[in-house]
Amino acid sequence: MPEIFFEKDNYVFSYRVAGILIRNGKVLLQKPIDDVGYAFPGGHVEFGETNEQTLVREFKEEMSADIKVNGLRWVAEMFFQWSGKDFHQICLYYDVSLLDETQVPLDRSFFATDIRGSQSFDLELSWVSINELDNLVVYPGNAGELLRDLLEDPRSGVRHLVYRETGR
Repeated sequence: MPEIFFEKDNYVFSYRVAGILIRNGKVLLQKPIDDVGYAFPGGHVEFGETNEQTLVREFKEEMSADIKVNGLRWVAEMFFQWSGKDFHQICLYYDVSLLDETQVPLDRSFFATDIRGSQSFDLELSWVSINELDNLVVYPGNAGELLRDLLEDPRSGVRHLVYRETGR
């Protein structure tokens, strides 16, 4: 099925879901190997697919990992530029957990490949200390604050955020 990803001229709209996977004070983040910015693992929703189905599929395709999708944590409206195009993205962030901790390295970075259409992107996945997030480029930019709030009050309900790169 096609992804919910529309391009017109230099503009892109996409619908993405991401997993917040926390273990031992660290969160799993991904970044293209030729980029400095980290994001939460996940991917674009395909037509007819639920958010949970998307996350299960993306973690399986990219990392060969089986996950359980828990509660919705953040609803984000994202405005940013990537590859010379202006993006408007709706991203829903879910708490996820591994069903089998032997499927991914828990003590080091590892690599995966993301495929979109005819393009593929090599990704580095890293366990990053939540206390170090403020020193890295992470999308959304206030990820450290959001995660610390989530850990302080895990029953805090869904949070709405708007992330807009400077100048957008």
